[in-house]
Amino acid sequence: MDRLKLPERLNRLGELAYNLWWSWHPEARALFRKLDYSLWNRVRHNPVKLLHEIAPEKLAAAAQDPAFRRQVDAVFKRFDEDLADQHTWFATHFPELVNTPMAYFSFEFGLHNSLPVYAGGLGILAGDHCKEASDLGLPLVGVGFMYPQGYFHQRLSPDGWQQAVYEQLNYDDVPVQRATGPDGRACVIRVPLNARDVCIAVWRVQVGRVPLYLMDTNIEDNEPWDRDLSARLYGGDQELRIQQEIVLGIGGVRILRALGIEPAVWHANEGHSAFMMVERIREFVEQGLSFQEATERIRATTIFTTHTPVPAGHDVFPFQLIEEHFSHYWPQLGLSREEFLALGAHHEPWGEGFNMTALALRLSGYRNGVSQLHGEVSRKMWRSVWPDVPDEERVPITSVTNGVHVPTWVAPEMDRLYDKYLGPDWVERHDDPALWERVLEIPDDELWAVHQQLKRKLMSFIRERARRQWIRGEVTPEQVLASGTLLDPEALTIGFARRFATYKRATLIFRDLERLKRILQDPWRPVQIIFAGKAHPADEPGQQLIHQVYALARDHGFGGQIAFVEDYDMHAARYFIQGVDVWLNTPRRPHEASGTSGQKAALNGIPHLSILDGWWAEGYNGANGWAIGGQPEETNSDPEVQDEIDAQALYRLLEEEVVPLYYTRDRDGVPRGWIQVVKEAIRTCAPRFSARRMVKEYTERMYAPAARACLQWRPSEQSG
Repeated sequence: MDRLKLPERLNRLGELAYNLWWSWHPEARALFRKLDYSLWNRVRHNPVKLLHEIAPEKLAAAAQDPAFRRQVDAVFKRFDEDLADQHTWFATHFPELVNTPMAYFSFEFGLHNSLPVYAGGLGILAGDHCKEASDLGLPLVGVGFMYPQGYFHQRLSPDGWQQAVYEQLNYDDVPVQRATGPDGRACVIRVPLNARDVCIAVWRVQVGRVPLYLMDTNIEDNEPWDRDLSARLYGGDQELRIQQEIVLGIGGVRILRALGIEPAVWHANEGHSAFMMVERIREFVEQGLSFQEATERIRATTIFTTHTPVPAGHDVFPFQLIEEHFSHYWPQLGLSREEFLALGAHHEPWGEGFNMTALALRLSGYRNGVSQLHGEVSRKMWRSVWPDVPDEERVPITSVTNGVHVPTWVAPEMDRLYDKYLGPDWVERHDDPALWERVLEIPDDELWAVHQQLKRKLMSFIRERARRQWIRGEVTPEQVLASGTLLDPEALTIGFARRFATYKRATLIFRDLERLKRILQDPWRPVQIIFAGKAHPADEPGQQLIHQVYALARDHGFGGQIAFVEDYDMHAARYFIQGVDVWLNTPRRPHEASGTSGQKAALNGIPHLSILDGWWAEGYNGANGWAIGGQPEETNSDPEVQDEIDAQALYRLLEEEVVPLYYTRDRDGVPRGWIQVVKEAIRTCAPRFSARRMVKEYTERMYAPAARACLQWRPSEQSG
């Protein structure tokens, strides 16, 4: 921030650029956009990079513009009021806990595309959690990794094979600063890995009120192989993975201690950070508690959220690998080798070894899945962790259904519409279901016009991205067409954008190509499908799915009505979840833990067309979208049979309900019946599946009880 050269009248723009508060406040984004609209688009809405690259004369002109200065003053008035507000929801409801920090550990954080330290849904959820914690006034502190190479950029070869491209992050162009300890010096700690110590530097990202601390091993004090330890997200073999998880868990605890932060509550977002619990036990044992006493304290103050019902999604390490890294460590806990290994032991056909989820379940007192259905699945999946619990008793795993950060994901055009009909304070009240009854008062033609505008923006985004690739000579003419340049803005447009894992069944809709072709190419009611998403570089079946989709996007027989848009990220996601007509989701039930992309789409008036899995199993009410197939309990045990059942159900829905409803227009060209589904999707989904409802639920059910438990042995902190 110190390197920015700004006119005195605009000096605080640097402070704003380095606080991601701007990313979910449209009036703040407008400031940077007005400075240089063309450059703003070129730097992909990254204000730090914008301020580094903008011409000095443009800054000087803005500083002399009375209208712009008034706008700056208004934004900073709101910014200062927000960050200084002493009467937040949390302070009002839990005044005795305002000085009890809550640590939130996650392997990835998706905050903005300018900081690419996220891969997908887990990271986006973590980012939304932090933003909502800021809005509600929770004393949350985030802990994660700073990945200099981030997650990969996706490029497709002319024949449709995914290629992973890694780019080195320029720290000068992203909103991060070196974290400093109480002594004002840059914070660096050491974590033992095997027979050596690894040094960890820390970067601070400010997310409104919430500080996020990201660890980085790429410093001169480390050996070359250790400098690469935190280089990439989800890269490398099991050896690298366990080292990353040791750094995240054990290193994360030590980082907070070095920064002078003493959390009362510790939340592990997935099993990657479970070693955090072991390190905290070690601290208590070092202070004189027995292992059992320490464990009881840890459980009382620890929340663990599991995110996947897919066995392959849980980290399981060979016992030998655990021994190599922890043989020096378990004596510090007062444990034998067998006792330590038993903490993570999980003997299942799909995961024998040291299971990080089993470890987290045993050492946490609050455990949850991320939807009601996922909670049920998790209780069955992990029953063996509680062998003494009788079958008739409930396994102690509950659920808190995921939600999305509404100010981040709502389209500016929808924001203005909600301002007009819900009231200018709608954002402050958006988790109140009664507020959303007013959606029914929005004139159909006005809502339809806004959606058409957003759809045109999506089409323009797709064309411009293809044009830039063509100018740079990165694609062939055939690739330009396959990426969506032939899409029709008037046609019913289905969006399918998510990680390409096999259980998500991206190709289910292609099961009967001739039937699909008849649906897509009806001359009076055309339909088109836009795909986007990445497969993990090591997931060959997932990459095969992308190849299959891309082959059909290149197939002349489909006439450009199937498209694949490469390198899907948060920036592209906004256009997708705001601009398609229908959001398609076809997971193999019950493998979708929650899914939040459909929640973002519904917020923007895009109905969900989905298997009743994850959040949709509790969100669907018969009128706010469409359910593919039957209820969860009706799932066939044979995947091939179930695929056929679901594909036929999908085709029938498209032919008999979705397509006819979309194209049934009145004399004004407005699809009144369709708009009723749109309004019902907004009314029912926006408040219930918001991050505000989610974070409040975590606070009331878990954070507050855990914090109070901590205060029982830290009485000096009871006064705020």
